[in-house]
Amino acid sequence: MSNLQPQVTGRRRWWALGALSLSVLVVALDLFVLTLALPTISADLHASSSDLQWFIDAYSLVLAAALLPAGLLGDRFGRKRLLTGALVLFGLSSLACAYAGSTGELIAARAVLGLAAAVIMPLSLAVLPVMFTEAERPRAIAAVGGATFLGYPIGPILGGWLLDHFWWGSVFLINVPVVIIALIAVTWLMPESRAARRPRIDLVGVLLSAVGLTGLTYGFIKAGQDGWSDGTAIITMAVGAAVLAGFVGWERAVSARSGSQPLVQLSLFRSAGFSWGTALSTMVTFALFGITYAMPQYFLDVRGFDSLASGVRLLPLIGGLVVGLGVGQRLQTPRRGAGGTPLVSVKIIAAAGFAIMAAALAVGTGTGPASSTGYVVSWFALTGLGLGLAMPTALNAALGALSAERSGSGSALMTAMRQVGGTIGVAVLGTVLATVYRSHLAVTGLSAQAASQARSSVAGGVAVAAHAHSAALAGSVHAAYSSGVDSMLWVCAGIAIAAAVLAALFLPRRAGNAAAPAAAAGQDGDTAAALGSPSVAGASVAGAGVAGRGADRPKGE
Repeated sequence: MSNLQPQVTGRRRWWALGALSLSVLVVALDLFVLTLALPTISADLHASSSDLQWFIDAYSLVLAAALLPAGLLGDRFGRKRLLTGALVLFGLSSLACAYAGSTGELIAARAVLGLAAAVIMPLSLAVLPVMFTEAERPRAIAAVGGATFLGYPIGPILGGWLLDHFWWGSVFLINVPVVIIALIAVTWLMPESRAARRPRIDLVGVLLSAVGLTGLTYGFIKAGQDGWSDGTAIITMAVGAAVLAGFVGWERAVSARSGSQPLVQLSLFRSAGFSWGTALSTMVTFALFGITYAMPQYFLDVRGFDSLASGVRLLPLIGGLVVGLGVGQRLQTPRRGAGGTPLVSVKIIAAAGFAIMAAALAVGTGTGPASSTGYVVSWFALTGLGLGLAMPTALNAALGALSAERSGSGSALMTAMRQVGGTIGVAVLGTVLATVYRSHLAVTGLSAQAASQARSSVAGGVAVAAHAHSAALAGSVHAAYSSGVDSMLWVCAGIAIAAAVLAALFLPRRAGNAAAPAAAAGQDGDTAAALGSPSVAGASVAGAGVAGRGADRPKGE
């Protein structure tokens, strides 16, 4: 097997970045189209409420369990190899979802989708430190991050149009052409990379992390569904947290043994860039929950738009995001003759982005049943602007602390923390929304069954009002849900303010240079030139005081 770097031109690397962006876009699309199709799936497959929940949970739980092992396997066997395999699996499981003939088949196919996504998500980030220099990395992260958030409006738009014209399985078939394009592009354009010293598989660590992350994720999902007093939710969360504490202890013990390689490098948390970059990117998920979860329901059930029209009204978020991404990556471009110092420090860019998000979300708390579309889309666009500044900057700070040797496992750790954080955000903020909605809803005169259905969700309230031909009840449902959204947006704004303060206080002034491509002792100059970066021996983890283990030995193609 050859250890020579593939001869990749600068232009070819950027085309490969497009392939990576398509890879994460297909995952983002899948997250949003399923919820639109659930009512139709329920009727066609005779699915129970429990079945519908498992259509979603099977994906989330397998994703949480497989993230950390997927990153390590990419470091060991080759990130391109794992990524192409995951894309094939994602395409095949999408076909299986589309043509599922029973609830069991659909749940199983969704679980396989989660497994494939667990590989695609971290490895799409892991190859960036290997392919791009520190100066190029903000632009690369902006492209991949932008593709992720592009799925927010595109998913509902495409899904809504397909559901209006075809059967429910078509919402899964939209994954297939995107997967084919991404697969061809990754195969032909992306260089292979892997760790020079293949990490051993820490089987005990894999087991502990899978059980702990699955338990914690399921516990929070259960609490969001059935309330925080639910015994199963509390026990599952406690067990998951205890197992993860045992996982940390095990990883410390493995790290202390000479010659042993843990599943995750806990020393990464000594780096302010990694710790705070990961924490802040997780907080973005919290702050965005109000738009990505609550606002589509606002447009559908309060304003009465269809799925397509609701998705179109999310597009200003992407417009603001594109502007923020462009401005943010330009501000991080190193000045000439300034020793690589960016035009504006990383902490200022991230703090400003979070502050803009906080202001936009605070404005959004004035949204009511009669708010104009112009008002809503204006604060959407402002939120997108702040997101475009904050998210890639925080991710760049975290990625800058990763050596290319273990970029797969490091990116998987980042992704796992963001995934669990997002699940917690859905449970906590969803509880705020549901509690305020129920407390403001007037159900006087309704039967016990009708009142229970109306309290269950805004869609249930709208259905009861329509069945009873009650304009008063419909108005109460609309006002109650809007109040819930406003309360939740205040919480989201508070989180964004906290993130702005933390970024200003603790985020490094610049992202580290630990992950410079071709940063390997003994790598020749021609090989380094093929990736467009100088050869740097002994790269170090930024802020951690830990010597790098050398960059990847890319595999010859």
